[in-house]
Amino acid sequence: MNDITTWPEGSTPGPDSASEPALVVRGLELRRAARPAAAGTAVSTGEAAAPSAPPLVGPVDLAVERGQVVCLVGPSGCGKSLTCMSLLDMLPQGITRTAGTIRVHGQAVDGQAVDRQGMDGQAAYGAPPERLRLLRGRGAAYVLQNPASCFDPVFTIGAHFQETLAAHLPMAPGRDTRPDWRAAALAALREVGFDDARAILGHYPFQMSGGMLQRVMIALALVLDVPLLIADEPTTDLDLPSQARVLDLLDQVRRTRNTAILLVTHDLSVAARMADRMAVMRHGRVVEQGDVRELFAAPRHPYTRALLAAHHRLYGLCPPHGDDAAPGHSATTPAAAGRP
Repeated sequence: MNDITTWPEGSTPGPDSASEPALVVRGLELRRAARPAAAGTAVSTGEAAAPSAPPLVGPVDLAVERGQVVCLVGPSGCGKSLTCMSLLDMLPQGITRTAGTIRVHGQAVDGQAVDRQGMDGQAAYGAPPERLRLLRGRGAAYVLQNPASCFDPVFTIGAHFQETLAAHLPMAPGRDTRPDWRAAALAALREVGFDDARAILGHYPFQMSGGMLQRVMIALALVLDVPLLIADEPTTDLDLPSQARVLDLLDQVRRTRNTAILLVTHDLSVAARMADRMAVMRHGRVVEQGDVRELFAAPRHPYTRALLAAHHRLYGLCPPHGDDAAPGHSATTPAAAGRP
């Protein structure tokens, strides 16, 4: 297993971590803090949360292998986004992790309620701050639901690429050894489908549509070659053609770069089209997870069955299970959605 303290700043996980899943979450629990902690301050579990309060999220167990898409589905407010934020130690003030472990590429991601010297004797992301930058820039990338809120409107798209590369790629003492940011940005923008990539670099975020900005966000991840992509409802605010383009792009990234993707969605059609595995959340807990074909063909948990039945009624499709519905015949099964 790699020790994060030995990685050159700006590097990616080495070959020794290839046998590790890209993401492993075990027993994750998130609670409201009894008192808000000061930003950047490590606090103990007892100080951080009211032990008697039920968890907002948890327990949650997840794993994402390299080259795999895992869809996290569930209703609004069930804890999907909080779960994703905890993976990169980005929880909002007043929310803390009180239990569980998170490992990205074999390395522990610590949290406010976890000793910032490491977990279980292993090196941990989280301290000092440059280690979090290593995680968030080179270990994983986060694609958010509302891309317009993720860009500074006073800077061009080119400036965003320049800042990203400067922050996350290494520079030898006394000389800049980073690749030319413009060439790297142009290549990434062309990869996500911008034929006019050079012109895009001069655009401001407010000059672009939501679908275009979503593709720029993915390009910012590609330019750093991140091995794990967390996409939180990336198509919710987009029109149908833009949704299809973003999903096609994510599938292309998975296939060509062997990228692990955790995809949050409330749309079972997206899960059927994209996922290798699916996890269903309700009231902060993962109630069922497994191979996407198996879950569509024979859901076990009552909530999963109700979710699939409601989805099929909404779109006037055949039932997801039962004597009169053979697996694979629904318009939203993985087979019908074009999955191999």
